Amino acid sequence: MKGSLIVVGFFALGCVLGWRGRLPDVVIENDITVYVLYLLMFQVGLSIGSDKKLKDILGSIRPKLLLVPFATIAGTLVFSALLLTQWSVFDCLAVGSGFAYYSLSSILITQLKESSLGVQLATELGTIALMANIMREIMALLGAPLFVKYFGRLSPICAGGATTMDTTLPIITRYSGKDLVFISIFHGIIVDFTVPFFVSFFCSF
Repeated sequence: MKGSLIVVGFFALGCVLGWRGRLPDVVIENDITVYVLYLLMFQVGLSIGSDKKLKDILGSIRPKLLLVPFATIAGTLVFSALLLTQWSVFDCLAVGSGFAYYSLSSILITQLKESSLGVQLATELGTIALMANIMREIMALLGAPLFVKYFGRLSPICAGGATTMDTTLPIITRYSGKDLVFISIFHGIIVDFTVPFFVSFFCSF
């Protein structure tokens, strides 16, 4: 949760600096977001490839395990398509496809939709993606006990989206049980891996 609040703080700072015209020309005149996006994509690959448990996880994959990330992805996309009615269905699906990976999805959406929506609307949609996915992570962190109580032990994993292999893993371990740690990590890796593909796909419409 602390990390999410820091991200919101930096976002607010960027808004203020941009509004006041305090940003250096090199930031405004050059498309730095492209390089930030490349860096984030590289970081995704590093985080997945450097996981020491990755080999064990891949070697222990069973068909039933795929149902958990599949349920997360399907449920998120269905809900996203019905939620933001003022945007097109595909824009809503792009926002939902962040699966709580707010840093990557927001930049990716802003970058990919700029040509079709224009800078202002693309930035607005990217901001919606940022806030929606941050809120998803915060809800997963704060709501885990209630999710377990009313929806079962797997529900915090589905709620956590792509974060279940890192930021929400401790809270999932605490309330869902240590025996679900493996499923949580596996779920996070699979969902995390799909983010750039789903976001890019839905942004192409």
